Amino acid sequence: MAKKPKAPRPALHKIALALVIGSVGGWLAHELNVPLAWMLGAMSATTVAAMSGLPVALPVSFRLAMLGVLGVMLGSGFAPEILDRIGDWAISLAGLAVYTVSATALVAVFLRRVAGYDPITAYFSAAPGGLSEMVLAGTQAGGDERIISLTHTSRILLVVLALPFLMQVIFGYTPGPRPAGGIPLADSNAFDILVLTFCGVAGYILARLARLPAAAVLGPMLFSAAFHLGGLTSAKPPTELVAAAQVVVGTTIGCRFAGVSMKLVGHTILASFGSTVILVAGGLLFAVALHPLTGLPTIGLFLAFAPGGVAEMSLIALALSIDAALVATHHIVRIFFIVVCTPLLFRLLPAGIVGRRQPPAPAPAPGED
Repeated sequence: MAKKPKAPRPALHKIALALVIGSVGGWLAHELNVPLAWMLGAMSATTVAAMSGLPVALPVSFRLAMLGVLGVMLGSGFAPEILDRIGDWAISLAGLAVYTVSATALVAVFLRRVAGYDPITAYFSAAPGGLSEMVLAGTQAGGDERIISLTHTSRILLVVLALPFLMQVIFGYTPGPRPAGGIPLADSNAFDILVLTFCGVAGYILARLARLPAAAVLGPMLFSAAFHLGGLTSAKPPTELVAAAQVVVGTTIGCRFAGVSMKLVGHTILASFGSTVILVAGGLLFAVALHPLTGLPTIGLFLAFAPGGVAEMSLIALALSIDAALVATHHIVRIFFIVVCTPLLFRLLPAGIVGRRQPPAPAPAPGED
C-alpha cells in the first residue's frame, strides 16, 4: 500500500512570523505574571494573529520535539522522598482517581448534551488536566483540536483566576507573591543535561515502539520519573528550554485557529466555564469528604484536587505554608493518570458512546504524534 503523502511544510516566513509572535506573546504574559505564561501567552498571541488572517504556521514536528521537554519536566517532579510519604496519602490518592473519573464523566456529558460537542471532542475536553496531552491524543482520535485546546486553556485560566477569590471567600486566604523560577541554562550541569536528554530521546523511542498513547510526552515522562525516583538525578530541564517548549507548543496550537470564527471561540469559552464550575465544585466536595478520613487539611486537599497546573497550585500551597509536596504529588499523579488512562479508556469504550472515530485531517507524517 502506498504511503500517504506528508503534509506540505509551511513556508519559512510563516514559521518565522509564528515563532516571533508566539515568543512576544509568551514574554508579555510572563511579564504580567499570567499562569503558564509562555504557553498561554504564545497560544493567545498566535490565535489572534491566525484569526486576523496573518500568515502564521508551524510544523507539527516542532511540537513533537518540545513535548519531550515537557514530559521530562513532569517526570522530574518525582523526588525519592515522595516514596516515603505515599502511604500517608493512599486514601487521598485513591479519592483523586475516583474524582478524576467521575468528574471527567460528568463534564463529558455536560459538553456533549449542553454544549453540543461531538462525542470525541467532548471526551478529550473533559479531563481535568493535561492540556498538551489531551490535544495530542484527541486530535489523533479524530476530535477537534481547536475546541479541545481552547476548552482546556480556558479552564486553566478560569481556575487560576478564580482560585484566589475562592480561597478568600471559603478559607479567608489572600495569596502572596510568587517564588522565583528554576535553574537557568547557564547554571546547569552538563552531565545533568545529558541524562535529561537521554530520558527524552530514549523514552520517546521506546514509547513509540510500545505503541503507547501520546508517546512524545508519556515516554520521556516515565523515563524521567524513573531516573528521579531512583536518585540517579535531581535535575530539572533549564527554565529557558521549558519556556521555549511552551512557546512552541502554544504557537503550534494557536496557528490552528486560522479562519475560526469569533462565534466558535465565544461558544467554547462559555462551555469551558460550565465545565470548570463542575470540576472545581467536585474538587471541593471531595476535599471536604476526605478531610475526616485522612486528617489532611481541607484547603490542602482542595488545592491538590483543583483542576489547575502543577506549578500554579504548588506556588499557592507554598504561599499558604501548606505541604507543597502533598499538592504537587497529587497533581503529578493526576497528570500521569489522565495521560495514561484517558486514551486507553477511549479505545475500550463502545463506539456508540464516543461516536464514530474519524482520522484527523491531514494525517500526521510518519514519526509524529
